[in-house]
Amino acid sequence: MSHQSLPTFFISHGGGPCFFMEPPRGAPDPWKAMGDHLRSLAATITPRPRAILVISAHWEEQIPTVTTAAAPDLIYDYYGFPAHTYQLKYPAPGAPQLAAEIRTRLENAGIASGEDDKRGLDHGVFIPFLLIYPQADIPIVQLSLAASLDPALHLAIGRALAPLRDEGVLIVGSGFSFHNLRGFYSPDPRVEAEAEAFDDWLTRAATNPDPAQRDAALQAWASAPGAHTSHPREEHLLPLMVVAGAAGADVGVQDFSGKVFGKATSGYRFG
Repeated sequence: MSHQSLPTFFISHGGGPCFFMEPPRGAPDPWKAMGDHLRSLAATITPRPRAILVISAHWEEQIPTVTTAAAPDLIYDYYGFPAHTYQLKYPAPGAPQLAAEIRTRLENAGIASGEDDKRGLDHGVFIPFLLIYPQADIPIVQLSLAASLDPALHLAIGRALAPLRDEGVLIVGSGFSFHNLRGFYSPDPRVEAEAEAFDDWLTRAATNPDPAQRDAALQAWASAPGAHTSHPREEHLLPLMVVAGAAGADVGVQDFSGKVFGKATSGYRFG
């Protein structure tokens, strides 16, 4: 990658609109460290992106599908939260031309794709980006996961899109390194131990200096210690596959490490 190549990130995006709610009176804010990390990212990203491509855990289609709306709405796909969290706004423009370019690159790699001109941005996009780029002045395209949830396919999607990093496009995978909603609130110490074991494994895999070994490890994530406790269903992990595929020879670093309700969570940066 050239020195002007943008990094690519896997971020843990929290729970619903978590960064925009007050914790219970007298309680520590379980999301503070993650929110502070997201707020700090923009200052580390140079040059300033001309556009952003986000792969969110919250959109699956039979084939990878891009948003093509010029002015995407928001999808408040979280339930039972305070009324003000349904008034949040993130009026970033879309980027139909970038969406077309993404489809061309996927097609050239032999990967079928689709487009959706009605779909807005889900909370896996607008919630973290309200912290990362709060001005909402950089165009955003969202790319769905493929419903097969095949890790090899998502690595290949990332490889096909890697050249966009040299063209001013910031590629961000938005998921969660631990995503077991029942497990989050479980008092069982075994859940905490399995989350720790998986987080350790995931960090070793994502930061492996050999890209081929990294991708092979991520492809085989299901055999990692604590894998199925940490991800009973893998949609929150797969955005990492796309950004690792897009990383090319750039070595990953763990740029966020924290605990949410006692469960280890991480974020990664490549480049």
